[in-house]
Amino acid sequence: MEAKHQFGANLRGLRTAAGLSQQELGDRASLHMTEISRLERGMRDPRLQTITRLATALGLPAGALLEGIGAPS
Repeated sequence: MEAKHQFGANLRGLRTAAGLSQQELGDRASLHMTEISRLERGMRDPRLQTITRLATALGLPAGALLEGIGAPS
């Protein structure tokens, strides 16, 4: 799976496990809901600042969002 799609799947799973809507997560991370949607669908590569904002908003280490993403082959 491509890295941005794996990231999106991780983000969606962690967000739903936390019981948050895309809007709620966006509000907590100071990101627009459409950015959350694009990230979850693998339409965007997240920037480091975005990853840290999301991790903080979810109360998790940034590594949780990167689970299963390996080095490019």
